[in-house]
Amino acid sequence: MRRIGVVVNPIAGMGGRVGLKGTDGKVEEARERGADPRAPDRARAALAALGERAPDAEIVTYGGEMGERAAEAAGFDPEIVGDPASTETSAGDTRDAVRAFAEAGVDLVLFVGGDGTAVDVAQTLVDLDADVPMLGVPAGVKVYSAVFAVTPEAAGRVAADFDRTERREVNDIDESAYREGEVRAELKALATVPVAEDLQSSKQVGGGTVESLAEGVADDARAESERQAGDGASERATYVLGPGGTVGAIKEALGFEGSPLGVDVWRDGEVLVRDASADEILSHLGERNVVVVSPIGGQGFVFGRGNDQISPDVLGRSTVEVVASKRKLDDIGVLRVDTGDEAVDESLRGWRKVRVGRFERRMMKVE
Repeated sequence: MRRIGVVVNPIAGMGGRVGLKGTDGKVEEARERGADPRAPDRARAALAALGERAPDAEIVTYGGEMGERAAEAAGFDPEIVGDPASTETSAGDTRDAVRAFAEAGVDLVLFVGGDGTAVDVAQTLVDLDADVPMLGVPAGVKVYSAVFAVTPEAAGRVAADFDRTERREVNDIDESAYREGEVRAELKALATVPVAEDLQSSKQVGGGTVESLAEGVADDARAESERQAGDGASERATYVLGPGGTVGAIKEALGFEGSPLGVDVWRDGEVLVRDASADEILSHLGERNVVVVSPIGGQGFVFGRGNDQISPDVLGRSTVEVVASKRKLDDIGVLRVDTGDEAVDESLRGWRKVRVGRFERRMMKVE
């Protein structure tokens, strides 16, 4: 019978939908912008999947939103080994929980959060010299570490079934620099992690040149505006341009400097909003909308990593164009989606044409 320590960072990912690119030091601002907690739902999804595979697993957790409620909602009767110091949980609470898990003899620490939470868990285990593996349920805005499963459900399945472990990287980035458009990734620890196909690789923070691809997309966008003007269309297509270097090249080809790690909205030669939140994107959508995104680094995610502003509501009113360099697609092999809305994810799955040049496209499987 496997004993699993579950710790949830309740505020992880709150900054994503509202365009903050992280929640470190920004919780109140995220709430003022209307952010909703994301981590509790992801914790419940992971634990539900765990329960299906291993209903006799013993769950050891912290009180309230740090794990107790999610475990009970998934049908477990958890062992509570502590409570957060206050209703406003902190990194200290996460570290205290991990220390309590080690004392309780858990076989795995299953944490729900982003890179900051991963660092807290990994460094605590290192400090304790505890030979306990860890596994992340992705819930943060920044997910650059190689210790996360690709989805909450995958995390639950891996936690139930794994029989081998390996060493993987725990990375974090400077959120202040990230908000200014610069990625400063730093290796924080090496962690023991279950071996499984459903774990993500570390994100790549660089990319190749994609000038011809960018010019092709920009030419099509401008040509469409001209056609619509000639047809007397009341409103021309609105383009929602995601983050990253590849889409950044498209923004440059359209004649503006976009936010490198944010989402920009463009229509008919004008930037309607730069570094937009989900609500701002929705308010600027028109009759026809096109979301342009590129897979994030080496993981293959087109939604759900670093672009939470492109919400399920936005996707429900838009068509999607995926763009990428041939080299990136060769490295990735498959595309992934994790919007937080299973119906939307299902609508995006299957085979999709990905633009790889001015005219060329390649078929890629979306999972």
